[in-house]
Amino acid sequence: MPTLFLIVLIDLIGFGLVIPLLPFYGVRFGAAAPEVTWLLATYSLMQLLAAPLWGRLSDRIGRRPVLMASMAASALAYIWLGAADALWMLFAARALAGACAGNIAAAQAYIADITKPEERAHGMGMIGAAFGLGFIFGPALGGFLAGNNPATANLQTPAWAAAGLSFVALCGVLFVLRESHPRERRGQARPQSRVGLIRGALRRPVLARLIMIFFLVILAFAAMESIFALWALRQLDWGPEKVGYVFAYLGLLSAIMQGGLTRRLTKRYGEERLLLCGLVLLAIGLVVVPFSRDLALLGGAFAVLAIGLGLTQPALTSLISRRAGGGEQGEVLGVTQSIGSLARVIGPPLAGYLFADLGHSSPFLWGAMLVVLAFLLALNLFGGFGAARLVEPEPPLGPAR
Repeated sequence: MPTLFLIVLIDLIGFGLVIPLLPFYGVRFGAAAPEVTWLLATYSLMQLLAAPLWGRLSDRIGRRPVLMASMAASALAYIWLGAADALWMLFAARALAGACAGNIAAAQAYIADITKPEERAHGMGMIGAAFGLGFIFGPALGGFLAGNNPATANLQTPAWAAAGLSFVALCGVLFVLRESHPRERRGQARPQSRVGLIRGALRRPVLARLIMIFFLVILAFAAMESIFALWALRQLDWGPEKVGYVFAYLGLLSAIMQGGLTRRLTKRYGEERLLLCGLVLLAIGLVVVPFSRDLALLGGAFAVLAIGLGLTQPALTSLISRRAGGGEQGEVLGVTQSIGSLARVIGPPLAGYLFADLGHSSPFLWGAMLVVLAFLLALNLFGGFGAARLVEPEPPLGPAR
């Protein structure tokens, strides 16, 4: 697990380098708020189409080949992003990156392969910690390389640095990482179409409810994440550097939660209670962010968001993975990533239109309402904070009989 953690971390630092800067790429080429948020959604749209295929492929041929292909494509996409001299090239580079984004589903399946069910939340928390650390060093480094003046920011160097990091991660998989999915387990899951996989998941009552909660959380967070740079530019007159540092701060707190505290809290309270508490904190943070007019209040709001995300993400991913059988972990997690990608397709453009038409605070308040809905769904599913744990797998994905 430490080897996989380091490889994913290196790749996600590169990912974190460019994500907070993408709105500034769009503004550089004259894009309005809805176009800027569509730039972020393009990656997720292509990932939506490809994620279940990558997950199923990892079940068939192993996790390592999928990780290598994804990281190689990421390096090429970042090079293209850095060389872009027109808005359409930005969209094309992000589309390529999204179409080949199978690394997270494969990494989660890898964790599921090598951990016991009772240890899985901690394993998923390590992937979450890699995300958190990626969003500590990535945005901070990207902001430092770009500078804080939106008009003169250096937006090429961060993209090329991200390409180099993806190449390093590729070398790590190629030369260091061992395969986790043995050949004798690769044919257990029955091949199905992408639509069949999603329908099969939605026919399983508990799994369907958990995936819906996941969708609502990602929808809210994607809206906040995509619009924050524009909000900070308009409300606080911030450039890439300060935006990068705020995302780095969010990543630091999230990494502390998911890498250090998740295991102990899960053992004591269970994934269900952690999920409910995390959703409450996410809603509070989203309400406070748009009313922050100084760094102290904004820092407090992002701290609440980070703790909420640190509780919610690993607990929810663990609950979803524990509803799947051993031979379909890649498919179930691939479907989950696909649903998350759908949320990331819908969330940013809606945030852009809300930002432009209903005011700068509206995307954050809309996101808070979505999280409240997710909390109500979870509360109903678990029967309250004292619910029995959801540990039994449901029948395999596939058509109902």
